[in-house]
Amino acid sequence: MSAITPPSAVRQVLTALQARGHLAYLVGGCVRDMLLGVTPHDWDICTSALPEEVLTIFPHAEPTGLKHGTVTVWEHKRAVEVTTFRTEGSYSDHRHPDAVCFVADLRTDLSRRDFTMNAIALPPDGLIADPFGGVDDIRNRLIRCVGEPERRFEEDALRMFRAIRFAAKLNFTIEAETLAAIYKLAPLSAALAVERVRDELEKLLLSSHPELLGTLISAGLLDRYLRRRPEGEAPFSRIALLPRKALPRWCAAAVLLKEAGCIASVQDFLAALRLDNRTIRCSADAAALLEASVPKSAVEWKRQLRDYGVETVRCSAKLRDALRGGRSERALAAVLKSGECFSMKHLAVSGDDLLALGLRGRTLGDMLNFLLDYVISFPGNNTREILLNLAKGTEE
Repeated sequence: MSAITPPSAVRQVLTALQARGHLAYLVGGCVRDMLLGVTPHDWDICTSALPEEVLTIFPHAEPTGLKHGTVTVWEHKRAVEVTTFRTEGSYSDHRHPDAVCFVADLRTDLSRRDFTMNAIALPPDGLIADPFGGVDDIRNRLIRCVGEPERRFEEDALRMFRAIRFAAKLNFTIEAETLAAIYKLAPLSAALAVERVRDELEKLLLSSHPELLGTLISAGLLDRYLRRRPEGEAPFSRIALLPRKALPRWCAAAVLLKEAGCIASVQDFLAALRLDNRTIRCSADAAALLEASVPKSAVEWKRQLRDYGVETVRCSAKLRDALRGGRSERALAAVLKSGECFSMKHLAVSGDDLLALGLRGRTLGDMLNFLLDYVISFPGNNTREILLNLAKGTEE
């Protein structure tokens, strides 16, 4: 058993439930993470106590999901989710149960869960309840559905994304029958909410094995968003060469899909997945810069920075190094470190200075652009005196 122990607030909730005659266990992802030697972010408890009983035991509890038996208990400013043992009815929308029935049996509750590694329960005494072999599957680094895989995925189609995302995050292998069911039932994913698909994709892309995007695509889980699947193997493994940040990894995935002929444009693909405007704009611009010639001088880098901004140019440099090879990021870093002017805010004169010279409207804007272009080429001349004299001389 892992040396990781739950916080005192979580232990107190478990103890309080047991003291009143109820069964209570840590369950799900927190137990899995403990067995992997990872400190959990969230601590979930399942119990034989009904939601109303949990609310009575804990005066600071909140009924956050009574329909599904979930109560949030606050202990020492920590939120702990407590959910009553339950079984579920049919899933007509392949996402949410039509009905929930509370039960008194732990095994019945665990049998409804997605994967064996998430169907392990741990009581305060430390004697693991593992009716479906989740501990062995964790030891063997295997993702296996609880019970019949096809039934699990018919209940909740998002579980197919979760299986591949967990494989990418944990470096696990998906068990053969579970993987076969994903390939068979992938068309069910077309009805999933876009935001759910996007969130699972982002978690996969930010994992240590983003190349499993290829598995997700080959299974057909993204058919709704693609013109076609790649012919041959796309180099998704190169995404791992980028920092684990959303912007460059989303951009890289979209660029690789476009190059494989799977999507028409980076912008349209990311918009269809409802990414934020910043990510869509920066990714589209960075993808365009990736197709342009590599800047060959500091002046060319500064003009690119002027036109697109630091974030986009930096993203394109990272992409170029990861997808094409080279040292663009190093060259860009040298330009940024130099402190040389490439934007209006670093120009030694302002619009107010030019207003004082009598410039107005479009003439003023054109002069600012002229001075900025001049300073980009002659960085040593970015002084107030030189630029004001230049503005006066040009007007005269």
